[in-house]
Amino acid sequence: MSGYNAMLLTRAGGELSAAWTPMQDIDLGDGDVTVRVTHSTLNYKDGLALTGRLPGMRLPLVPGIDFAGTVLASEHARIAPGEDVILNGWGCGERRP
Repeated sequence: MSGYNAMLLTRAGGELSAAWTPMQDIDLGDGDVTVRVTHSTLNYKDGLALTGRLPGMRLPLVPGIDFAGTVLASEHARIAPGEDVILNGWGCGERRP
């Protein structure tokens, strides 16, 4: 199983913290894709998450809902490995870190 590094938000003792954390790839669910992210942004929602003020925020959380990159693996019928993709929202980061 391969891995990657991600900024992971957690809460311990009431304090919100963000740290680069080694993460493990997981098996893809139906319709999921794995993307090697080459570009990302920090937007208003990310700012709210990083300050602990995002309504309904569930931890642990990897902030970031905008990115561009290349598909590494896909369980989606219309998206193939090797394709360049962009994403804005669509629940990114809401189901699992």
